[in-house]
Parts: sequence; structure tokens; C-alpha cells
Amino acid sequence: MKSRISPLLDFLRRESTGGLLILIASGLGLITANSPFANSYFSILDTRVSFGADWYLLDLSILKVINYLLMSIFFFVVGLEIKREMTTGHLASLKKAMLPLVAAIGGMAVPALIYLAIAGEVAPEGWGVPVATDIALAVGLLTMLGPSVSASLRSFLLALAVIDDIGAILVIAFVYSTGIKVSWLAAGVLSVLFIAALQKVKVTSIFIYALFAFTLWFSLYQTGVHPTLAGVILGLMTPNIAHGGADLEDVEDGTVSVIEWLEHKFHPISTFFVVPLFAFANTGVVITLDSIEGAAQSKIAWGIFFGLVIGKPLGVLLAAIAAKKAKIAEMPDGVSKTSLLATGSAAGIGFTVAIFIANLAFDDPQTQDIAVLAVIAASVISALLSTLIFKASARK
Repeated sequence: MKSRISPLLDFLRRESTGGLLILIASGLGLITANSPFANSYFSILDTRVSFGADWYLLDLSILKVINYLLMSIFFFVVGLEIKREMTTGHLASLKKAMLPLVAAIGGMAVPALIYLAIAGEVAPEGWGVPVATDIALAVGLLTMLGPSVSASLRSFLLALAVIDDIGAILVIAFVYSTGIKVSWLAAGVLSVLFIAALQKVKVTSIFIYALFAFTLWFSLYQTGVHPTLAGVILGLMTPNIAHGGADLEDVEDGTVSVIEWLEHKFHPISTFFVVPLFAFANTGVVITLDSIEGAAQSKIAWGIFFGLVIGKPLGVLLAAIAAKKAKIAEMPDGVSKTSLLATGSAAGIGFTVAIFIANLAFDDPQTQDIAVLAVIAASVISALLSTLIFKASARK
């Protein structure tokens, strides 16, 4: 008997639950880093793991195994979701995609400009940190608010967050990758061509695809391009066709695609294991009076904070209004300026991807800690503001 799934609803439910797990894991990371177990915590994260030799040597700390290798699974799921949304979802047509596309661009541009206005002279490389949205926490917040948020707004936020992810991926690829090694880039291109050939001859073995997936990941790692982009590439390459041997049934159309089947398999791993582990490992910031004072006096911290808390909602709202006035997009039914502002505040919950970019943008561990503290503070304030605006709007 086939198991019945509803891909979109299952995705939203997992993201909502995943948002709660991120909060718990982040809290544990902060507590552990400021407890008697702090030395063991940081020592384990710094432990080296290596295999191979010479040209195929892979030598990473546990923290980088999480951030480089395991997070590739997260970005694979992101790639799958982007592909699904662009083929059969909210971004499948230009008319559907236009409003979240314009709003997402505004929601990325304004935070970056605010950051540069505040911290551009000190650390311009950090402009990419406040452009990100944490889809799990944002969707989780809107789900928690229940009837206060219309279904059309949830769909709008989901589409906006997916486009936001595309923007973050482009930022990681073109801004935070190191010097390119052409020979390894060629190896990565060959890996992509082999995977495309396997798809062409209808090879279905997960093991074979996994082998070439790792070859692509390793090639990008050696190239200087951030290796997690391998996950995105693989997700985008996945064909949105019916999965012949699926033991699942889509309750909406009766057919489970390859994308939906892979999401069903990998999304729980990403949501319930990889992302919480990432949050636990990367939010372990030692908080002292000196560190709080340092963050309070840091232009980098304030640039990130105001970029997320003010830039995100302002950018989303202004861009959406401009798109409507220019008659290139239509507002969803029952959506007001106030609810758009509240949705923009929910998009200001940067967290997972913002912390990920912060660790790429800054080399100095102390600056990374300041950036992480700013992301955490901004995400909390953004969530509170979104909740208050939605609640106030519902009372009218």
C-alpha cells in the first residue's frame, strides 16, 4: 500500500517544526558555550577529520564537516524546493513570480544598503549577512500565528523566501568564494556532465548519483567555490518528472515526481538533523560583559541588526508597492500594507543562512561572534515585531 503525501503541506509542517528545533539547538549552543562544558564543546568542534593523501586529501575540522559537508544536504533540499517552485509552484509563471520576485529583491537590496551605510567603511564584506531569510523560522512563525495570517500571505512569504535563497546562493557563489582553480573547476564541470548523462540514460541508482555528487562536492571544495553549492546544483538538475517506482502517492494529483520523492527522503534529514546541528555548532558564542559591550559598540553588529530589523520589512514593502504602482504585479487577495510590513518583518529572521554567510564574510573569530550575536538579536526582534504587527492588524 502506498503512503499518501501532500508535498507543499508536508514541506510547511516540517519547516514549522524545524523552526522550533533551530531555536532549541541554538539555545543549547549558547548555553554550552557559556557553561563548564565550553572547553570540551570548542575542542570537539576544532577536532580534525582527514582522509586521503596528496591531491585527494580532505582535512576538515568537525565544525567544517558540519558547515561544508552536512550543510550540502540542506542546500540540496533548497535546490529541490527552488526547482519545484519554478516548475509547478508559486514561481511557475512570470505573473505568479513577479510580486515575490520584486519584493525579495527589495528585501535584499535595502538591508545591504543599510549595512553599507553603517559599516561600509569598517567591513564592507559583511553586506551579504543581512540579505538572508531563514525559511524555517519565518514559515514557522506565520504558522504559529494561525488565523492572523492569511493563506495568501503564507504563499507569498514562501515564494519570497525561495527567491531570497536564490539570492543568498548567488552571493555565496560570487562574493564569498576564494580564488578559482581552473583544473578543479573543469573536474566539477565534468561531474555535472556525467550526472546529466546518467539522467539521460535513465540511471536510477542512488549510489551512483551519490558517488558523482561527492566528486562534484570535492571538486568545488578544491576549486575555491564554496562546496555547499554542489547541493544546490544537484537540486536544480533534478528532473521534475514522475518517479516510476515511488511507494508514495500525492494526495493532490496522484503522481509523485522525482523532486517530491527526494524531498520526502532528504527534507527530514535536513530539517531534523543537519540544520539543528548547524545551529548548535555555530551559535556557541561566549557571552560576557565585554563581548556585549563590544557588540554594542560595533558598527558591524548595528549594520546587520538594522539591516534585518528595518531593511527587510522596509525593502519588501516599498518594492511591493512600487511593483503594484508600476502595474507589473498584483497584491494577493486580502493583503494590506500593514500585513506586508509584518510579513517583511518575518523575512527579517535571518538566522541559519545569515549565520552561514557571517562565517564566510569574516575571517576573525571575534568578528564572527559579533556578527552571530547581531543576527540572533535581530532575528528575535524581527519575530516579535512581526507578531505584534500581525496581532494589531487582526484586531482592526
